[in-house]
Formats: sequence, structure tokens, C-alpha cells
Amino acid sequence: MNTSRRTLLGAALGGAAGAAVGVPALAVPAHAASWQQKWAPSASGAGLGAFETIEDDRADSHTAGQPHIFATGNNWRFNMHTGDRDTSTDRQRQEVTGLRNGSGGDYLKWTEGQTWRVTYSMYIPSSLKATTTFTHIMQMKQPGAGTSPIVVQSLRRVNGVQTIELKLPFDDILVGRTNLEPLHDRWTDVDFQIKVGNGGAGTVRWILRSGSTTVVDASRTGVDTFLADRVRPKWGIYRSLGDTSGSLQDCHLLLTNLRGYQLV
Repeated sequence: MNTSRRTLLGAALGGAAGAAVGVPALAVPAHAASWQQKWAPSASGAGLGAFETIEDDRADSHTAGQPHIFATGNNWRFNMHTGDRDTSTDRQRQEVTGLRNGSGGDYLKWTEGQTWRVTYSMYIPSSLKATTTFTHIMQMKQPGAGTSPIVVQSLRRVNGVQTIELKLPFDDILVGRTNLEPLHDRWTDVDFQIKVGNGGAGTVRWILRSGSTTVVDASRTGVDTFLADRVRPKWGIYRSLGDTSGSLQDCHLLLTNLRGYQLV
């Protein structure tokens, strides 16, 4: 190649390169966050292995009634008898905790900054009544003894009326509440979402559906949903014996179709 042609080609390539430098880079589309399923146990398959821990009559107060928590068909069942006592004898507890993802020690950890969602169906018989003190059927807590609940789904009597509510006990924030009696003796779908955030960085959303009817859809932003370490869900029956309405009796709770999702 003669000198003049080499010079012209170099100039042309240099110009093209220079033009390329000035061309703005193509924008990379932002990733749209979506719910990804992380947990989908079946009662008939995983049984109690679906959960991180089992809190079945921890004080051995009613060994004749054990197990109080077990899988039956496609449901998980939690039995509570009036004589059952927890290690603190002013209350009763039959609960499971956490989302075990496979066998062994693998369980899902909900940490600060993450957003999680659980969906499931629950059957609340008319024998499981709202009380004047606390009756929790779902909690969000930091693992470990002595920690306060972060979020509670509770059956509470308000001015004599049986209700089901979602509350953030830290700041006594009522997220939502609806009448319980129409939900007795039938399946109710639950959709609970939480962004784990310290101070005012957290959010929660709580949806209850009965058949095709949305009974409640309530949310709160700018709330505290974190203590330390991580958040762990609990399901079952945890209630005080201090009820003054005469509502404590032998009862049970059924859960099915438990699913866990992370927003990623």
C-alpha cells in the first residue's frame, strides 16, 4: 500500500473512531423487579419439614395431646386445648417458624433491605375466637428469646366485636382490621408483603380474600420492620389466657398452599 493510500485510510479510520467516541452509549434497560418464588412446600410432601423450627407444647404441659402441630392431607393443622400452657404459664403457644428450603439446615433469611411476600389459605373455625387480650395467628419476629414481635396478625375483640387485624406493635400502628365472624368456618386467602427496613424504611401490605371478594387490602409505608439480624415469620396459635370475654375453648387452625416470594 503506497504512502498516500495508507495516510488516507488511517485518517478515515481515525475519523470513524473519533465519531464513535462521540456517540452516546445505548441505554441499558432498567431491571424491572418481580416476585420470584422461593418456597412452595406441600403438607403431604414436606410435612413439618417445611419450617425452620416447631414450637409444639414447649413446656410439655399436655403430652397426651401431642402432637398439636401436624400435617393432615394437604393442610397443616394446629390444635389448641384450654389446658395447654407455654413456658410462660399465662399464655398458650403452638407455632411453627421460618421457611425451610429443602432438607438440612437450608432456610430462607429475610434481611434488611429485602422485600418478601407470603401467600397462603387459612381456615379459622368458629371455635377459634377473637379475645380481649392477644391471639396471634401470624407473627414477624427476630429469631431468639425475648424479642418483641415486629408485625402481628391477630384475632381481637374490639367493643365486643370479633375482628381480625394486622398491627405493628413497635409504634402501635394498626394497618388494617375487618370483622372476623364472616370469615369463620371457611377458607380465607392471605397475601402479606413486607419490606424489611429499619426506622422508617419499611413497608407492609396485607390482603385478605374470601372467595372472589377482597375483604381487606391495607398497607403502610415509612414504618419500622426491623430489629436486628433478620425477620422470621411464624404461624399457628399464640394467645393470652387473660381473655375476659369467655372466648377461650378447644380449637384449631388450618393452613394450606403456603408460598414464599422475594422481590428481585
